[in-house]
Amino acid sequence: MKYIEAMEYMARIKQYGMVPGLDSIRALCERLDNPQRKLPLVHVAGTNGKGSVSTFLAFSLQCGGYRVGRFLSPALSDYREEIQVNGKYITKTAVCRYLEQIKAVCCGMVEEGLPHPTYFEVETAMAFLYFQEKKCDIVVLETGMGGLLDATNVVEDTKLAVLTSISRDHMSFLGDTLAEIAAQKVGILKKGCDVVALKQAQEVMDVIEKKANALGCRLTFAPVDSVRRVHYGLEKQWFDYGERKRLEISLAGQYQIENAALAVEALDKLGKSGFPITEEKLRKGLLEAKWPGRFTVLGKKPFFIADGAHNEDAARRLVQSLNFYFPGRRMIFIMGMLRDKEYEKVIALTHSLADQIITVTTPNNPRALSAYELAQWVAKVHPKVTAVDSLEEAVEMSRLLAGSRDVIVAFGSLSFMGDLMRIVETHMYGKE
Repeated sequence: MKYIEAMEYMARIKQYGMVPGLDSIRALCERLDNPQRKLPLVHVAGTNGKGSVSTFLAFSLQCGGYRVGRFLSPALSDYREEIQVNGKYITKTAVCRYLEQIKAVCCGMVEEGLPHPTYFEVETAMAFLYFQEKKCDIVVLETGMGGLLDATNVVEDTKLAVLTSISRDHMSFLGDTLAEIAAQKVGILKKGCDVVALKQAQEVMDVIEKKANALGCRLTFAPVDSVRRVHYGLEKQWFDYGERKRLEISLAGQYQIENAALAVEALDKLGKSGFPITEEKLRKGLLEAKWPGRFTVLGKKPFFIADGAHNEDAARRLVQSLNFYFPGRRMIFIMGMLRDKEYEKVIALTHSLADQIITVTTPNNPRALSAYELAQWVAKVHPKVTAVDSLEEAVEMSRLLAGSRDVIVAFGSLSFMGDLMRIVETHMYGKE
């Protein structure tokens, strides 16, 4: 199998959609000799922040000398980004080799009368095989959606479960209330494992505590409200947390302080369960952590911010950060959303900050809300909205509209951020 054939195969199996449940992934992994059973891991679930927290964890553990596997989604620029070892993407050769093996197993399952595994189940199994081959010391594993019925929850050797901010998203799959959604997220907890969770809404913490107690888990709520002496910045931020003074991070956005504090709490727990790192390496990992597309500054004069805010909670955090970092500045928005997201609520939270709003269709995504339809929704609350045909046109229009002191903000679905960031860096700021 050549790489182009591997990508064509992955495109074809998208037809099987999203099917929550573990029967299919268990059957697939069983036929692959259960690679997931040989991997100690950190399992991360949550609505927002799980990617940032996983980034802090992976960078710090790598700085501490461990071989760290990481499984994340979605990729911003390259499919192989979703499966990494010490920050290096899975090779094209490995993708071809594993997909050829997995494809044969999937065909056998269909012949047995079983359903064909979904796209996410196939890439989850591929990640486990790769991490096993690379002899990873530990894997930082992000759920795709939810937790209890997510394909990643086929794992067994969970050293630490981490629960980030839990809010409303994917309600058609996870439930309508915070408690129902939290019940899905806590499904990643395994008997007797350590659990570190963000201190958040009481109804969410009640669900977490009840599940942890039932499984005999050692639960810690990260008291991020005790973060002190915070210095915010677009290039570097620092804060005091517990006994630690001046912890520095390079990720922008007010909410990243909270994510970093949660990661520090998680790293302390890991240190007590067989994965210690020195204070120096912990600090180095926090500072070196990079996570593109999350309040990322692509350029200045004008400022161009890319952020994957695609649900109500993330939009609220984006607005808070924009008001904090750019008070009183004129803003131009580029907005693209998926049809199954709460785009009405995102619009309601963000529109008042924008002088002009440009809408785009997220490319190559069957779930995309068209630029025209999104513009119609925006027009109900904002008079200056334009639907455009491409990301290139959106970037060019924003460039023409913006003065040197203005701020352009692109947000919505993460699935168009990679393409947009390349266009911006090449055509606006001369980066190749």
